Amino acid sequence: MRWLQWSKVRVQGFLLVFGLSLCAFGQAAPIAKVAPLPPPTVMVFGDSLSAAYGLDAAQGWVSLIGQRIAKERPGWRVVNASISGETSAGGAARVVREVARVRPSVVVIALGANDGLRGLPVKETRRNLARMIGASQGVGAKVLLVGMRMPPNYGAEYTRAFEQNYGELAKLFDVALLPFLLEPIARDRAAFQGDNLHPVATAQPLLRDHVWKALAPLLK
Repeated sequence: MRWLQWSKVRVQGFLLVFGLSLCAFGQAAPIAKVAPLPPPTVMVFGDSLSAAYGLDAAQGWVSLIGQRIAKERPGWRVVNASISGETSAGGAARVVREVARVRPSVVVIALGANDGLRGLPVKETRRNLARMIGASQGVGAKVLLVGMRMPPNYGAEYTRAFEQNYGELAKLFDVALLPFLLEPIARDRAAFQGDNLHPVATAQPLLRDHVWKALAPLLK
């Protein structure tokens, strides 16, 4: 009998200690709140052609794309990470930090024009763009690579290699490709500002529609 009473006391004591331990654990480790997921985002890395150089930001094709997305893909947003004068090296230097911060669903890479205008080696541009594509895919984003072309006065060999660069990268990384950003307006002098490099405001909707054809399938 004494043994049975002692066993009961021992069990009751264990249950009491166990219960107090659970209470203490509950107080020390409250259930963490789960942060809400960010909205699906299109992030654009470009140069002055994407940064609305010489215009109000709202007039640029990236902003116009944002307006269209707001209507046709509610819940999505656009982050324009374009910088006037940006080269592919500049984009490659900041892409990891930016995609980690924003966590985009789609990344539009529209760089390389300033590399070409400066006559930089095509291999350097290729390496930088490859880094940007890899970093974007590393956070699970789809990629739209937007190409550029150089005027013929840079020499046939350079202009051909420059243009082919984009197609080869798109195939290598299996990403969407828009071969030439300025395709709809390239032959229209009136579509450009006085520097003959940057599109005027009235040309921006044409660029928006041009990019949209390649971008829209990636938003599904």
